[in-house]
Amino acid sequence: MRKQIMNPGPRDIPPANQQWLNLEALADVEVTSEDSAHPIESALIPGLGSGWRAEQPGPQTVRLLFHEPQRIERMNLVFQENERERTQQFVVRWSSDAGQSYREIVRQQYNFSPPDTTGESEDYTVELAGLTALELSIVPDIGGGSARASLNQLRLA
Repeated sequence: MRKQIMNPGPRDIPPANQQWLNLEALADVEVTSEDSAHPIESALIPGLGSGWRAEQPGPQTVRLLFHEPQRIERMNLVFQENERERTQQFVVRWSSDAGQSYREIVRQQYNFSPPDTTGESEDYTVELAGLTALELSIVPDIGGGSARASLNQLRLA
């Protein structure tokens, strides 16, 4: 009898020593709206603040435009809502041609129901080679309410 140990594949547990990309140095960022008390930098740079929040209600877009093509293997997003019950949807797309065309990575909907369900953390293993742009579109309330989009954290490795 021959025996072979099969490769278990990628692990769902993120490595403790994960090295996140320095997005401040590697990319420019575009946002459709921004509350001056919650700038986008506070969602992209660890330890800088409590995350980004749109100034206007309704759908919003955050776009990272990389100075040089990147290879991305992991993406982590954290959303928080402490005030109102709502169903949020987000879509992440990527481009290898400086934003001329995009391919969808993930589309997700989830419910916030404060005070019990106030946060959502998403961690994805991806294989994106030659990434030049990453776009996050958020519909903060698919029911059409007046909620403002927010993002506590976006990390790439």
